[in-house]
Amino acid sequence: MQKQAGNYQVLVSINPPDVVPGTARVTVYVERGRVGNVEARAVYFNAGDEASPSPDRLIAAAGQPNNLSGDIWLMDIGSASIEIFLNGPDGKAKLIVPVMSVATAQRTMPVGTGALLAGLGVLLVVMLITIIGVSVTQAKLNPGQAIPAAYRIRQRLSMALTALVLLGILTAGRFWWESREKRYQSINLYRQLDVNSTVKTVGVKPQLLIEVDTASLARNNRPLSFIVPDHGKLMHTFLVRFPQLDAFAHLHPIRHDTLHYQTALPPLPPGQYRLYTDVVYQNGFAETLTDTVTLRGSELQSYIASDRDDSWLVDPNTTKQPLRLDGSMASCGKPGAYVRLSDGSTMIWTDKPTDVLETDQLYQLQFAVADAEGRPAPLEPYLGMSGHAALVREDGQVYMHLHPVGTYSMAAETSLVRRIADTARTYQYPNAQFFRDSIDRALKSLNDLTGDEYNQRLGATMPGMVHEKDGNRHLNMVAFPYQFPSAGRYRIWVQVKRNGRVLTGAFETQVRAAWQ
Repeated sequence: MQKQAGNYQVLVSINPPDVVPGTARVTVYVERGRVGNVEARAVYFNAGDEASPSPDRLIAAAGQPNNLSGDIWLMDIGSASIEIFLNGPDGKAKLIVPVMSVATAQRTMPVGTGALLAGLGVLLVVMLITIIGVSVTQAKLNPGQAIPAAYRIRQRLSMALTALVLLGILTAGRFWWESREKRYQSINLYRQLDVNSTVKTVGVKPQLLIEVDTASLARNNRPLSFIVPDHGKLMHTFLVRFPQLDAFAHLHPIRHDTLHYQTALPPLPPGQYRLYTDVVYQNGFAETLTDTVTLRGSELQSYIASDRDDSWLVDPNTTKQPLRLDGSMASCGKPGAYVRLSDGSTMIWTDKPTDVLETDQLYQLQFAVADAEGRPAPLEPYLGMSGHAALVREDGQVYMHLHPVGTYSMAAETSLVRRIADTARTYQYPNAQFFRDSIDRALKSLNDLTGDEYNQRLGATMPGMVHEKDGNRHLNMVAFPYQFPSAGRYRIWVQVKRNGRVLTGAFETQVRAAWQ
């Protein structure tokens, strides 16, 4: 998250644990402002402010007073946030960073540690049996007295009985451990909600249907009636053709009922596509639903977009040849790879530090747009922001929807901020049908707006963003803070809006492991 909080501009990086309970690594970079103390704590949606722990102080790095970090415990699964408190000469401020507290892995004990603990356990059992045997015999004799035969029988019986009791305790413990393991696998371990994507033709117009799998819903309970809009859309669906990565679409399916969504398919080439669908629930929990779908292709003449902000790109052409730019573009940074956009303008990846990026490094992925004459091309708000981006690794196993303010969901942030402001210890959900209908009415009211009113309404739902504007027109640059999680080849689609058109530029980069 990169955001303005009071008089401070901060960049927050949170590395959540893959097992819960676990600690999240929280790092706060104070980019602007004089800060003296930074604290953080975990706040769950269900618990709210009143039932949350006191904050822990973050520690500044040596010689870097504006770079602070610490470990914050996440004790339960569910929708959570890290609440950060800033205090210094420039005043007090706080911000909420949404965190999905979910277990995504199951740890195994190292073989050496297991062998050591097993050996110590056997030793303790033998010692306990021996101690019990001695306590009922030799402990009752005088020093040097011979052990009577009856005492030896009693010793053997007591040791056998102790062994049976310990065996029962150990067996019960094993059953308990296995039941906890099954509970962890069935309840705690995160499983995404399955969706089934199909294509049907209505007249000559292909439609993409997304249906929530009811069997998956029964296993993984989700409050589907409580999906809330993010950037004015209930769903953000990205289609990427694999393995070519040469066709891309960003669509916003329309809800027909709780389980069914539909959108018109743009003229994408035939092939197999990965589907990534982002949704956010009222409790602040955000997740990406994935599926694969086979498209047979369609004609441009038959396409009528279901949503004004739907867009697509086919066969992007990335080049690093010299680019002629106006002198006024010099302030945009050092130009690198560039692509021609559909309106004749050019998108340039500027200030890329190296050809090959590294994992675990925080980058500002910065892009500038120049018009056909090489001059800065001012951008309009797109979904309430200066731009959006989607990033996919070549194998499809890494996907991220990027914003200029970070990788978090603004709708999730809004829900969690409201919950923390609520003094109730337990959240009472409204009537599901009433809530769903109210969201549909609000979206209809938003979509009835045009031009500046539409952009202003969307922008009002996302306060505190860090990007420059000139009235309602953004400057010609957009940047996305991001840290690549793993090595591989990545394709990045950057989307901006200019003269009422959504424009998409596609770039590639190679990422290597930081230790290589």
